[in-house]
Amino acid sequence: MNKFKKILEILKCNLGSLLGFELLFKISTTVIFMPLLIGSFNLIMKATGYHYLSLENVFSFLLNPLTILMLLVLMVIIAAYTTFDVVTIITILDSSYQNKEIKILDAIKISLRKCRNLFHFYNIPLALLVFFLIPFLNFGLSSSLFFTIRIPEFIADFIIENHFLFICIILIFSLLIVILLRWIYALHYFTLENVNFKTALQKSQTLSRHHHFQDGLTLAITQFATALLYFIFILIGILVIISLDKIFQNIIVIKSILAAIIWTFITISLLIVTFLSIPISYAAISVLYYFHKTEAHEKIPHIKIKEYRETGKSRLIFKRFLIAFTVIAIIFGSIMTYDLYKGNYNLNIEYLKTVAVTAHRGASIDYPENTFAAFTAAKELGADWIELDAQQTKDGKIIVTHDANLKRITGINQHTWEMTYDEIKDLDAGSFLDPKFQNERIPLLKDVIVWAKNSNMKLNIELKPTGHEQNLEEAVIKIITDLDFEKDCVVTSQSYNILEHIKNLAPDIITVYVMSLAYGDISSLEAADHFSIEATNITSSLVSQIHQAGKQIYAWTINTEENINRMIDLKVDSIVTDDITLAKNIIYADKTNNVINEYTKFIHNLLNQ
Repeated sequence: MNKFKKILEILKCNLGSLLGFELLFKISTTVIFMPLLIGSFNLIMKATGYHYLSLENVFSFLLNPLTILMLLVLMVIIAAYTTFDVVTIITILDSSYQNKEIKILDAIKISLRKCRNLFHFYNIPLALLVFFLIPFLNFGLSSSLFFTIRIPEFIADFIIENHFLFICIILIFSLLIVILLRWIYALHYFTLENVNFKTALQKSQTLSRHHHFQDGLTLAITQFATALLYFIFILIGILVIISLDKIFQNIIVIKSILAAIIWTFITISLLIVTFLSIPISYAAISVLYYFHKTEAHEKIPHIKIKEYRETGKSRLIFKRFLIAFTVIAIIFGSIMTYDLYKGNYNLNIEYLKTVAVTAHRGASIDYPENTFAAFTAAKELGADWIELDAQQTKDGKIIVTHDANLKRITGINQHTWEMTYDEIKDLDAGSFLDPKFQNERIPLLKDVIVWAKNSNMKLNIELKPTGHEQNLEEAVIKIITDLDFEKDCVVTSQSYNILEHIKNLAPDIITVYVMSLAYGDISSLEAADHFSIEATNITSSLVSQIHQAGKQIYAWTINTEENINRMIDLKVDSIVTDDITLAKNIIYADKTNNVINEYTKFIHNLLNQ
């Protein structure tokens, strides 16, 4: 019990510094490091000539010599970045063990000086050790809650059903744990005693000898206790809120406020656990390190903060370096983040992607199709794309409507090619769904694109030829290029000739072939960058064929839970749907870890009771 008490003590002593540093580290990781990392990976793909990765081509990509070299460099950088986090935590915890307060900036200065030695050739393996050590030290609560990328279901099923393979994986995993428990103090020797990688491993093996089971059990209990306390804490909060909910069960406003409180409460708790997950693990390791050193009658080295407090010229150099690094990081990080936000970066690896949701004619279940009301609602409901239909009027204007005859949506029994835009623009295009939408009109394509640019929304523009238009493709392309919208849209059609024409006019515009029936080697159709296929025609082999060709597949039009789940299992790239909320919820549930799913269901069930 003395060990666990000591763990709490060293966490408490500099808790503010630990939380503050982890907050800064997580923010810099999200805003700067991850965008730079994604950008670097995209550069690797570009340098090796890959525009898309799937299961079929990922191995050829990984076996490319240039890929291997560049990924090794990237791995070393990631490992060094992760090591900086751990070394800073050990530094703060060491100060806590001495019962001394340490400022975040002092801890960072010390850590940066320590980490310089990582780039000596003989110390690089130490950074890689940390890279592989973190998942084991983060094995409990946080890895269950925050790792939203899961092993593909068919792979997991194959492993479980193959008993021999399952046992082999368990044995390999157990062996890795034993090896890591031997090397678990290597970072402490590196940080506190300034030794190199080889010496750190040797000393760690000597110190951990005869303590493997004890050390492993202590770490497991620490993480289990953390997880248990967290769930108890959350459960108490929820029960209190539910009790209040029963008191105010007839007051909708208060019930809504209480629901918001629940999710705010859970979110804050998750953030705190995120920030403390690694420090808690290393607090346990630090206490074990100090206990074993005491038992072995070895001198316990400590970091002397005063020795690292710089003065004069060295302080000026450090400040200049810090300012320069911050400015460069912010500039590049901002560029990468903006490009990521705009959708210019996409890893495009099958199992790392979330299926996109395309709103069919906007939010067309509850709003009149192909109108600004439907488009605005689709944006608010979280659609990734909006699919719309483009036709040409008698006077050559490009309008957004599906039917060639306007009777169904306006009550006027005339065709789009028989009327000018001036005759169409004031027609009621909303009352057919509900009288409250009587002010909705048939919009111009250019006005929708202007709205989409301002709303940061991507458009799937399907051309609907009637046989009466003139230069339809040229007119649509001119609108798109004049508004600089090429990167934020795809142009689709059920006519392959139209796609060929578009590619001849504007090769950079992404084209999508809309197909009601798909059979044979459709991926060889060069004028089609991607394919939008009626859902019942989509099979695993078809998806594989299209992905193998480096192209994407959209599934239309899907509005049931069963079919959405089937498309997710088939790994389609986008689901075209009328029911945006249903699709988003199912995709979120599929991509989020089961712990969160079950926890969310538990909360909803309690609230419903």
